[in-house]
Amino acid sequence: MSDIAGFAERIRAAASAGTPLRLRGGGTKDFYGGALEGDVLDLGGYAGIVDYDPTELVVTARCGTPLADLKSELADKGQWLAFEPPHFGASTGVGGTGATVGGTVAAGLSGPRRSSAGALRDFILGAKVMDGRGTVLDFGGRVMKNVAGYDASRMMAGALGTLGIVLEVSIKTLPRPPAEATLRFEMPEDRALEALNRWGAQPLPVSASVWHADVLTLRLSGAVAAVRAAREKLGGGLVDEPQAADFWNGIREQTDPFFAGDAPLWRLSLPSVAPPVGLPGDAESEKRIRHLIEWGGGLRWMRSTADAATMRAVAARVGGHATLFRGGDRSEGVFHPLPETMLRLHRNLKKQFDPAGILNRGRMYPGI
Repeated sequence: MSDIAGFAERIRAAASAGTPLRLRGGGTKDFYGGALEGDVLDLGGYAGIVDYDPTELVVTARCGTPLADLKSELADKGQWLAFEPPHFGASTGVGGTGATVGGTVAAGLSGPRRSSAGALRDFILGAKVMDGRGTVLDFGGRVMKNVAGYDASRMMAGALGTLGIVLEVSIKTLPRPPAEATLRFEMPEDRALEALNRWGAQPLPVSASVWHADVLTLRLSGAVAAVRAAREKLGGGLVDEPQAADFWNGIREQTDPFFAGDAPLWRLSLPSVAPPVGLPGDAESEKRIRHLIEWGGGLRWMRSTADAATMRAVAARVGGHATLFRGGDRSEGVFHPLPETMLRLHRNLKKQFDPAGILNRGRMYPGI
């Protein structure tokens, strides 16, 4: 099934029967979020770039469009998706498409450049959505100056398909930076965090950062002169371009050795100025190996078998929240519990967009 009328027919039948539907493109994000539930509604066949005007820096694509195809089309024009969305492996979906545009928006995940370029949701300009009634809704537009319904289209980013099918989405593109360089520094976690926050307050073209096992890796992106000047100011060891490309790809796609293994992977979103965090009983050597820091200190990855309550308490103590990103026991929920007022808002949104509660039920929170 690869047409709007067919999608609407499936949704209306499911709503009438109260049967949940599982929206799926390439299936590469099936690991993320709550347990999978319902009959699969395959969206991979609804593909294609609808409109692309490089001069306007906007591309509009259908949900089943392979992310790799979209990136290739942009690259031909010297442009890209600056938030660096991850693909996360080969397809496990029906159509074999790999990561799709719709799944990328639904997951709402951004790569290493997020702290400098912004998050995926910041690049969404408009969307065509099919809700839980089978009705097509249009939000926003295809040019950056059209902001009508802007927030409604952004709500689809990270909603994990619980509000509807993102049939089409218009995304802001950017020119690729003319120069890049990757630097390495040996320093412990506390010094790395201090340096990242200090550099973040300066006019430096820092586009990504990773600290792990007492090594801080920094990427500079921008004009040739700006990158050269920053290299001279910061020092550090220069990483050759092929090695740097492999490293940043490994961080974005989580193929770096840190992410290997079966231990649950926790994603802690914290203030960048938060001090080093650890679990009770952590030896310093264990903390070095089991922690990885991105986004200038704002994203901390932890490999741990600790229970959800412990991980969330660790994050909450410094003003952040914790998500069980991969593996582990999902029975305590994947995402950090919401305050009651916020949970009520999510439930009301779900009711408005999907009154029968059939779309990707439980992928975010129970009943949502």
